[in-house]
Amino acid sequence: MKKLLIANRGEIARRVMRTCREMGISTVAVFSEPDRDALFVREADEAVALGGTTSAESYLRIDAIIEAAKRSEADAIHPGYGFLAENASFAQACIDAGLIFVGPSPAAIAAMGSKVEAKRRMQAAGVPVLPTVEITSQSAAQLSAEAQKLGFPVLVKATAGGGGRGMRVVGRAEELAEAVTAAQREAQAAFGDGTVFLEPYLQAARHVEIQIFGDAHGNLVHLFERECSIQRRHQKILEEAPSPAVDDALRRAMGDAAVRAGKSIGYVGAGTVEFLLQDDGQFFFLEVNTRLQVEHPVTECVTGLDLVRLQLLVAQNEPLPDEALRPSRRGHAIEVRLCAEDPGQGFLPTSGNLHRFEIPEASGVRVDSGVGNGSFISSYYDSLLAKVIVYAPTRAEAARRLAAVLRRAKIHGPTTNRQLLVRILEHEEFLAGKIDTHFLVRHDLKTLAAPLVNAQGERLHAVAAALAAQAQRRSTANVLRSIPSGWRNNASQLQQAKFAAIPTHANAAVADAACIEVGYAFDRSSLKLQIGGQDIPSARLGICTPDRVQLEVDGVQRTYDVAQVGDTYYVDSPLGPSQLREIPRFVVPQDEARAGSLIAPLPGVINEIRVRLGDTVAAGDVLLVIESMKSFYPVTAPAAGRVTEIRVAVAQHVEARSLLAVIEEE
Repeated sequence: MKKLLIANRGEIARRVMRTCREMGISTVAVFSEPDRDALFVREADEAVALGGTTSAESYLRIDAIIEAAKRSEADAIHPGYGFLAENASFAQACIDAGLIFVGPSPAAIAAMGSKVEAKRRMQAAGVPVLPTVEITSQSAAQLSAEAQKLGFPVLVKATAGGGGRGMRVVGRAEELAEAVTAAQREAQAAFGDGTVFLEPYLQAARHVEIQIFGDAHGNLVHLFERECSIQRRHQKILEEAPSPAVDDALRRAMGDAAVRAGKSIGYVGAGTVEFLLQDDGQFFFLEVNTRLQVEHPVTECVTGLDLVRLQLLVAQNEPLPDEALRPSRRGHAIEVRLCAEDPGQGFLPTSGNLHRFEIPEASGVRVDSGVGNGSFISSYYDSLLAKVIVYAPTRAEAARRLAAVLRRAKIHGPTTNRQLLVRILEHEEFLAGKIDTHFLVRHDLKTLAAPLVNAQGERLHAVAAALAAQAQRRSTANVLRSIPSGWRNNASQLQQAKFAAIPTHANAAVADAACIEVGYAFDRSSLKLQIGGQDIPSARLGICTPDRVQLEVDGVQRTYDVAQVGDTYYVDSPLGPSQLREIPRFVVPQDEARAGSLIAPLPGVINEIRVRLGDTVAAGDVLLVIESMKSFYPVTAPAAGRVTEIRVAVAQHVEARSLLAVIEEE
């Protein structure tokens, strides 16, 4: 293997490239038009354009990827995860083209490609499985009766794919038909296969998976477990190794079951056998992921193995090395998925310019990222920005250090789930290891996603923004730049600045935010300061530049890093991160949106319009459906009325906060 084409994008493409560089293997990237200037494209030795914007027009085009490999003279293809990674036809197309496919055989992928067929095979191999109801041509009544036998709640689940797509939890029989339809539509869009099935939904189970690895010489081993129970919408956001719920006896039992599962299909390469684990120690087979997992870094941290390196060795028909055949583990690793999404608004994806993206570097800290300063986050692909991983001797230390790293990170731009991740890591239940797949169902998301900075911290951040702004004005002044702005020989009134602390949820109106008024004046060597009209007599100013302010209040000195983008100020300090918007002194009136306006809650593509002009609708009726990052988001009527305007069309791309339609309320 001399040249490897990576049939993927973003973080995983960069991750594979890193190991290739260490092994002396050249790399080829493929990219869509929105990704033309992405980091992974720039870092590859060569890159080939696929064209198109959506996944279907680019990263899911088998013919275009094979052609790119031929044009670049690559001799191997790594599929990463997602897209075509578990597509047996793609694996076969690579082999037919004379390319090395870095992954299991097409037969193994096909065997596990259908979750229903996979469960049959696992049952035959002696691996515990949950009962299943296949959805074929049953009537609604028949399907409801079969679901009743399983016992509600049930889970509607896509037969193909993964990542939480095409899944719905159903608590009552009358909700079943709609949930099946929605899951089928989402599965068809994500995987090109709308087949779904039913199985019992275990409400208080853990999601524990076993990493397996096989070679073409008859070796197949497991590399211990990962705990993946912290999930949102059936998608993992925090993973760790080892699991706090798994002891040595259970580890052996689950590991043996995973190895049996792999051997039953002659597995070669990296794979993951996923289980649901109950409090009583019973575990049930979920699926086999026939690829590298997003969360593989935690296994690498505790075993010291490079799983991508092992993939490349096995793909070249080499046996697994001794360190993989007799693995050992040490310490604890935790990974979080930092995503461009808004937990306070139902995890709606966010997009836009990422002005700054800096994660503090430290021993034991690893960042697998697909973005950097200046990257643009589009609405076409997954919302993952980076995986932040911390390895430490103990679980408690890993959690503490990872929370601290996230607090200190400088993330300026689209709303992210950073606050949620920090609060999970600091939560008493998480620290006690008392977690399951319902963790985010039990706890209030609004609380978990609230700002990391309290009200007093926001006030101090507003002061830092005001002082940095005046320093910026002085640095660009034509005369007397060394004198602070507003300085007078004689006493004078304070200079004034007003800021709004932008709410953590991305689509909230800034007018809803609390206004912070700052007054300041420089009197020779001292600073006069007011916050909200209240004097702060203890204030002392040290360094004051356009991007850094050193301020002492009430005897405590802190340094505030300030970055200005237009009228928005990003302030980072030991108190946490803030995003503030300066309120102009003289406001130009603007027309407000008319009553009854339906506003896009997120950027995306109009997938469906269910109403026509003049239609009468009831409150809660779904009027439009927006597709964003491979998920579907309904836009509902806020009140009963008549549709008087429709401003969009199917397949049209819309930005967040754009006008979709207008309802004249009754």
